Amino acid sequence: MVFSTIKFYGVPAGHHVYRDSLEKEVSVKSDKMNMYAVPNPGIPGCPPGLEYLTQVDQLLIKQKVELVEALVGFESNNKYEVRNSMGQNVFYAVEENDCLSRQCCGPLRPFTIHVLDNFGQEVITVNRPLKCMSCFFPCCLQELEVQSPPGNTVGYVQQQWHPFSPKFIVANEHNEPVLKIHGPFCGWSCLPDVDFEIVTMDEVNKIGKISKQWTGLLREAFTDSDNFGIQFPMDLDVRMKAVMIGACFLIDFMFFETTN
Repeated sequence: MVFSTIKFYGVPAGHHVYRDSLEKEVSVKSDKMNMYAVPNPGIPGCPPGLEYLTQVDQLLIKQKVELVEALVGFESNNKYEVRNSMGQNVFYAVEENDCLSRQCCGPLRPFTIHVLDNFGQEVITVNRPLKCMSCFFPCCLQELEVQSPPGNTVGYVQQQWHPFSPKFIVANEHNEPVLKIHGPFCGWSCLPDVDFEIVTMDEVNKIGKISKQWTGLLREAFTDSDNFGIQFPMDLDVRMKAVMIGACFLIDFMFFETTN
């Protein structure tokens, strides 16, 4: 088993301390049981690094458990593993944020999430601006931008106002609505798994879902660590598949991150 250090790509100038800490922290196991090597050949019309997404109709997103959060309630940067249906790691996602924002703003904090492939190349960047959140005041609805490769916008996720149920618009790079996401009443459900349905713009056809999966009583009670599943059509535009990954991060922060 060979371990190699990931060099972090796409960090803005002036973030050398953050980049250096990631280079020390993030490592990849070159083990075929745990890692899927994304194919190198490019596909016309597909952003580089997203070729593998053309072959899948579901992804599993597993948030890593942070021991310091569970023990002392200190909010740390979120980290996620994006896996295929066989449990192989496809991408690794790391939140970039400062301590003040994490502790003072909690789940409302703005963030940048860098999504890297198994070779350490940043393939997706997810940006969320700081906005207040209340189901009764639609003046500051949540939104999120997804870029792939970094610097090239491929889509947006925009919250729609509704007093009781979470609703989102998924838009393309031109900010044209493509799909909708509908969540359960007040963003929660009495069932262990919580589904956010992906539907067509006319709301007639359900084409997929983002599911928050039950992780067990102790993890649910004492950590912010969540597991999600994303299902979408195999032939969905690969850019929209990347936007769905961003939508999953936004849903996690809005409804399943707790304020310690």
